[in-house]
Amino acid sequence: MYTATGKRDVENYLTDYAPLVKRIAHYMMAKLPASVDIDDVIQTGMLGLLDAINRYDESHGAQFETYAAQRIRGAILDGLRQMDWLPRSLRRDMRSIENAIAKLEQRFGRPPTENELAGEMGLPLAEYQKMLRDARGYQLISYEDFNHAEDENYLEHYSEGSASNPLDILLDRKLRERLVSAIENLPEREKLVMGLYYEEELNLREIGETLGVSESRVCQLHSQAVARLRSHIRSV
Repeated sequence: MYTATGKRDVENYLTDYAPLVKRIAHYMMAKLPASVDIDDVIQTGMLGLLDAINRYDESHGAQFETYAAQRIRGAILDGLRQMDWLPRSLRRDMRSIENAIAKLEQRFGRPPTENELAGEMGLPLAEYQKMLRDARGYQLISYEDFNHAEDENYLEHYSEGSASNPLDILLDRKLRERLVSAIENLPEREKLVMGLYYEEELNLREIGETLGVSESRVCQLHSQAVARLRSHIRSV
């Protein structure tokens, strides 16, 4: 799509690939709390699309849609980090769950159940499950894990030097090995939810239909699985 002068037709690219931005935005919304506005996510994604149009180089061999999708996701993630969309109180609640998981796993030698975790935290099961449901959007590795953490930055254990950047740390072999091990040790139902969501790319409603449970229950299972994985990675 070029103009008569041989320049890339930005307006046509924006029109043709706007549905791609919306598709990616709606998929990512499944990971985010209800307080996040879908229109804001789409707008940020459109900025990523515009950046992709301006930067795309056909000589690199990648198809434009593949390149654009990466730029769109990156722009949305950067925008969410700047919004600080997860409240501090919720981060504290989820950190408490992670600590309870670590304590009970050490005590029992196995993944603790929801009832056991609720009991350890002194909460009724329903309140514990509401905490998990409210944590929709809690990420395996959040932006603040790289800097300004409440305690020592656990990712720095994998850094080869002070010049390492977040991508280098995430790709580190030891971290990958710990993550694979943590996933293998998840309870079967939570492992299935993670596989359907991240590998099969089903949304929460579709996963609920597959498992025969509500979308809300899928959200709880996802949040609890993420808390288990974070607890495992942090226990270095």
